[in-house]
Amino acid sequence: MENKMFCYQCQETAGCRGCTVSGVCGKKPDLAAMQDLLVYTTKGLAAVTTQLRSRGVKIAPEVNHLISQNLFATITNANFDIDAILTGIRETLEVKERLLTDLADTSGLPEAALWNGPASDFQAKAASVGVLSTENEDIRSLRELITYGLKGLSAYTKHANALLHDNEELDAFLQQTLAATLDDTLTTADLTALALETGKYGVEGMALLDRANTETYGHPEITKVRLGAGPRPGILVSGHDLRDLEMLLEQTQGTGVDVYTHSEMLPAHYYPAFKKYKNFAGNYGNAWWRQKDEFEKFHGPVLMTTNCIVPPAESYSDRLYTTGAAGYPGCRHISGGIGETKDFSEIIEHAKRCTPPEELEQGEIIGGFAHEQVLALADKIIDAVQSGAIRKFVVMAGCDGRAKSRNYYTEFAERLPKDTVILTAGCAKYKYNKLDLGDINGIPRVLDAGQCNDSYSLAVIALKLKEVLGLDDINDLPIIYNIAWYEQKAVIVLLALLHLGVKNIHLGPTLPAFLSPNVAKVLTDNFGIAGIGTVEEDLKLFFGE
Repeated sequence: MENKMFCYQCQETAGCRGCTVSGVCGKKPDLAAMQDLLVYTTKGLAAVTTQLRSRGVKIAPEVNHLISQNLFATITNANFDIDAILTGIRETLEVKERLLTDLADTSGLPEAALWNGPASDFQAKAASVGVLSTENEDIRSLRELITYGLKGLSAYTKHANALLHDNEELDAFLQQTLAATLDDTLTTADLTALALETGKYGVEGMALLDRANTETYGHPEITKVRLGAGPRPGILVSGHDLRDLEMLLEQTQGTGVDVYTHSEMLPAHYYPAFKKYKNFAGNYGNAWWRQKDEFEKFHGPVLMTTNCIVPPAESYSDRLYTTGAAGYPGCRHISGGIGETKDFSEIIEHAKRCTPPEELEQGEIIGGFAHEQVLALADKIIDAVQSGAIRKFVVMAGCDGRAKSRNYYTEFAERLPKDTVILTAGCAKYKYNKLDLGDINGIPRVLDAGQCNDSYSLAVIALKLKEVLGLDDINDLPIIYNIAWYEQKAVIVLLALLHLGVKNIHLGPTLPAFLSPNVAKVLTDNFGIAGIGTVEEDLKLFFGE
């Protein structure tokens, strides 16, 4: 097989076909190859843990966490540091070899479970185990759909693990299913069923994280978040990991350094536990893809806690720090495992030497409409629905991105009928959350549930509305699904919605490149999955106007 890059796991993949020279995200071929090998060796480890479980052996939590960490590190825009990926490969091989000694019979294991080549063989091996190593287009499509769903699931479970919440059944399913993507006996029907079952565990994974977040920090509540900048030096926190933010806030008390959120960290302001920190200054900037301009103007250090890294400009690369599954070559990485307290002293001292952030905007933004808060308003919302004041809800959750085609979502939000309410979660909200769309009987027309994983809240809200309205089918609700996607966490959200029986989801700005025509047809025929058209076409489709 020709030794070249092939990656099509994100929405911005080149030509909606695949990146073959260099990733649109900034990933280079050598890094792409090692990420392919890390996924392959992790599948091999998962095959071993699955075999051991079948024989009654309990797998240590640190092994489960390693598998989740490896998958998380290969999500789009998470880790560009090839040395970190190589370390992951070596550690995975070492753990796998140790576990293999507990198996008397290894004859039923796939080649990935047995391979343990030296570092000198890594490049050649990577060239033979990438996406294109599966020749059948439909099998390849389904294997990748499952793998990407499991990557998203790993991201969510990793955040729950950081708050000391684990689910052994979920870990077992993840590993068994990851190993199943190596099984050449599985048919397209088998893999389609497995993809849908992955959605079931996607719901459980998001429920686990929701429970971890709310038990630790309280239920999100309606909150107005400041958008300006203060006179003191600051640290900007991006990504998704609330435990990292909590540790940083604790360590910055009394230092004269303010802490700001960026992009997907905005919803941290909605949790009651974070409101006690007087130096939690507000939200700075917008969605992840605008960080080059916004990080430049922040002036202080930036902590990337998870994915959504844009390769930094030289002018601020010395101010970019990473932690957890995130990494970028040349940037300082703050270490610390699950249950450990990370030492943020270096980034705090760095902040003290910096000038205060340049103000980008002023004002406030409102959010905090997760399931508990919305259900507290249930009577008011039901009255508005039954009176006709609210005609429909429009779920516009998901991801934002730099493509101009995503301006569709801004225009769509602006032109929605005034008797509609947007339900959102994830960074997709930055396309419209600062528009003045008003309210309906005091209910804001944009209800932000939080991060991408808080799409779980939107599902809980929908199921509660179904119950209260006495409906038999979730698809009878006055809800439209017009979702933007970018990377693998959106894939697990989609599979979760399909598991819950939601149909007629519109997905854009393009359908995933990894869906073969036949697999796309299955999703279209059975679930009504569709792309988007023009704003005019879709408004007419959804509202007849």
